[in-house]
Amino acid sequence: MRAVALGGGHGLHATLTALRRITTDVTAVVTVADDGGSSGRLRRELGLLPPGDLRQALSALAAAEDGGSLWAEVFQHRFGGSGALAGHAVGNLLLAGLFEVLGDPVAALDEASRLVGVSGRVLPMSVQPLEIEAEVAGLDDDGGVRRIRGQVAVASTPGQVERITLHTEPQSTEPPKACAEAVEAVLGAEVVFLGPGSWFTSVLPHLLIPELHDALVRTEALKVVILNLVPQPGETAGFSPERHLDVLFQHAPGLRVDAVIADRDSVPTPARLRDAAAGLGARAHLADVADPRVAGRHDPDALATCVREALGLTGRPGERGVEG
Repeated sequence: MRAVALGGGHGLHATLTALRRITTDVTAVVTVADDGGSSGRLRRELGLLPPGDLRQALSALAAAEDGGSLWAEVFQHRFGGSGALAGHAVGNLLLAGLFEVLGDPVAALDEASRLVGVSGRVLPMSVQPLEIEAEVAGLDDDGGVRRIRGQVAVASTPGQVERITLHTEPQSTEPPKACAEAVEAVLGAEVVFLGPGSWFTSVLPHLLIPELHDALVRTEALKVVILNLVPQPGETAGFSPERHLDVLFQHAPGLRVDAVIADRDSVPTPARLRDAAAGLGARAHLADVADPRVAGRHDPDALATCVREALGLTGRPGERGVEG
């Protein structure tokens, strides 16, 4: 099964880890708007793609045998101390070096994939660093809307994010360009996944790049949305599961999906979620996909089982504790 997963950070990592249990043909299409931490520093100092979310995807798809797990562990290792390297992940530095030496982010990621033993492929959603701008309400007493720029600022705002746009750096009137290989992957996929993850800063940005948006609308692949376990402080505080789908539709009115996966305990009103999913052309699938040992994380085995059920790969809907 040719699967493509779009997102970033821990959310994309969860999807990729689950998909590895189903197929070896997985392509990760990763956001490139991060401007915080180690990624932000390298982006500002070197003018390169922020490598952190790309590194996370490589780690999720890295082989667990033949020494691959060691390189995956090294990739994720962060330097301590208080010097110039403090806080940098080894994988971020290695990717930055490959970006500079090869001059092609896609070739650099393919080379890194060979190093860590990736089963599948990791691609950026754009070969340019991008910047998120959000319309945020509730920051002023007069009830007006303020514009906030930057992924970290948007993710941590105490206001209510209403809508986002995507920009290239330096500011340009031209829309952001999609990575051509990412567009090809979406068009050639059998199933495409959106979410979980930071809704406004990791999931929705993929829909705001015209070529990638068009590919997601046109592809004949099944489209699956995986919802977060809990609303995120700042970005989606107070959001219901169905509100996440409403926001998705607002940013991509032409998008239709086939399945929506959610944790059973994270959905207070299942009927409302089913109605919201139906509005996107989808069927809602509720199951116990949260990791009982780690709060706020998906269990990869349970998520893989639910994905199989949603795609009709095993048995009938309703088996293994999945509600259709």
